[in-house]
Amino acid sequence: MNIQSAFSAGLQGYQRAADGVTEASVNISRQNLNQVANRSDSAPEVNPDQFVDASQQPVTDSLIQLRLGEFHAQANVNSLSSTDEVLGTLIDIRI
Repeated sequence: MNIQSAFSAGLQGYQRAADGVTEASVNISRQNLNQVANRSDSAPEVNPDQFVDASQQPVTDSLIQLRLGEFHAQANVNSLSSTDEVLGTLIDIRI
């Protein structure tokens, strides 16, 4: 087993999970912005090119993606922790 590749895989997985959480959060924010804009008659005009249309996706889908991102991040943190533990054991610097 190559420790460096396991560490790199854990970091890449964590970054992908963080990107997924960010995307889900942005979608939730955009849906809320669209709802507020639709409710208010005196709301300032929103440029439709400024935002991705998130109205096609229910907010529950974004919430599920947010939770899945959390689970993926935790799994990759556990992988990084295990890799660090193995590396410490291999070079005998375990505290």
